Order: sequence, then C-alpha cells, then structure tokens
Amino acid sequence: MFKRWLTRTPSSPPADTWHQACQRTPILAALTPSETELLGERAWHFLASKRLTLHAELSDAPFDEIDRLALAGQACLLTLGWSSAEHREAFANVHEIVILPDSFTRELEEMDEFGVVHRVIDERVGETSYQGPVVISYTDLTQSGGFDGFNVLIHELAHKLDMGNSMDIDGFPPLPRTLSAKRWHAVFSAVWEDLSACLEQGVEPPIDDYAASHPGECFAVCCEAFFTAPDQLVEAYPELYQLLADYFNQATLLRLVSH
Repeated sequence: MFKRWLTRTPSSPPADTWHQACQRTPILAALTPSETELLGERAWHFLASKRLTLHAELSDAPFDEIDRLALAGQACLLTLGWSSAEHREAFANVHEIVILPDSFTRELEEMDEFGVVHRVIDERVGETSYQGPVVISYTDLTQSGGFDGFNVLIHELAHKLDMGNSMDIDGFPPLPRTLSAKRWHAVFSAVWEDLSACLEQGVEPPIDDYAASHPGECFAVCCEAFFTAPDQLVEAYPELYQLLADYFNQATLLRLVSH
C-alpha cells in the first residue's frame, strides 16, 4: 500500500503529509522553508530507493506514512548541506532500514589486558555494518527527533558515512576538499583525550560517555550532538562544532536558537 501511495507524486511528498512529518519532529520543524522543501524531495526519494522493514511484532504499531517520512527526513538531514550527487553517494551503502520492537542483544568476544577472551552480552538500540542493513529499535526511534542529544537513526547513519571509505568504522569518513585530514585528526583527538580524562577522573563528560568507547562511536555520538544538542556541543567543544558545521555544511545551532 505504501509503495502505491509513494508513486502518486514521484518528485516530492504530498505537502500536507510532509508538513505533518516535520511538525512531529522538532529537528525538522526548525528548518527554513527552502531547507524543508529540499529535504522533503530527498526524503521522498530515499523512501522510494531504500527498503524499510518493520518486524512482524510491529504490525499493529502506529507507524503510518507520516512516520515513514519523518524517519526518511531525519536520515537525509545528515546530507542536507551537500549536493545531490554527494547525497546519493553518501547513502549508496544504505540498502535497508530494519525496525525491531525494542533493544536487542548480541553475544561478543572481548579480550582483556591479559589476553583472556571473554564472552559478553551486549545490549543495543541500533547497529549496522558495511553493506548490511541499518537496524534500530522502534522504542528508541520514537524517542528520537528532538533537541535532546539522542537520535538512534542519526547515530547509525553516521556509521554509514564513516564507512564511506572503509569497511569498518574508524571515525574518519571521506572528507570534502575544504577539510584537511590534519585538522580532522587534531580536533577529534583533543575531544577523545578530554573524554578519556573525564572518565579517568570520575567526572561526567559533557557529551554521552559512549563516545569514549571507540573512535567510530565518538564520531557517531558527536554527530548526534551536532544535530540534536548543538548548544551543548558548542559549549563543550567549540572547535568540534565548527569542524562538523564545515563537514556537514550546516549551522545547526542557528536552528536551535530559532526553534
């Protein structure tokens, strides 16, 4: 049914449906009219070109066309400041988004400092891999979209951007010509060192401490903060905020102020 509805207007979503999707999602409602129009077109094509799969247990969940557009809008928000070609290339490794009812677990093997391998159960609200689907929790998706520093979809799609030049996440995505690798490394290294120092001293970090678990997670968490808590990010790490503003070609702090 959704695909039939989608093909009614191939170039852009129905205006009223897109408006409702934005109004449900504060980080989208804060966009300018021109940004809203461009994002709507990209979100519409995103839905047409990517598979969106809901777990069978969600068959009765309230997830309509407006919710689907809100999801696609949040996804395409990451590349809103990029050209159409850059936008398409950035999401070339995104084929499917799978929505599970709630958080899920994975069994992992970790080696400690003595070389002993331990099996641990890791609880997750999202995950992805190089060419694999983006998997997210429905519960956490419904809690995303506001200016509160949390967005599971942006986090997982940041990993996809990260893997644009590597099969693994490493916190070093393909950079535009205007950004030097030296600047990127210097800024993120300083943030990493500060986060690590906070944890060592028992001080609560200014952003989610999950950022200190891995360089790739640091990038994803900082992307979450850039789009959903830019005031906290610029206060804690102004150089990082400016680096991400240059990388995404967006000034998210202005949206929060106008919101």
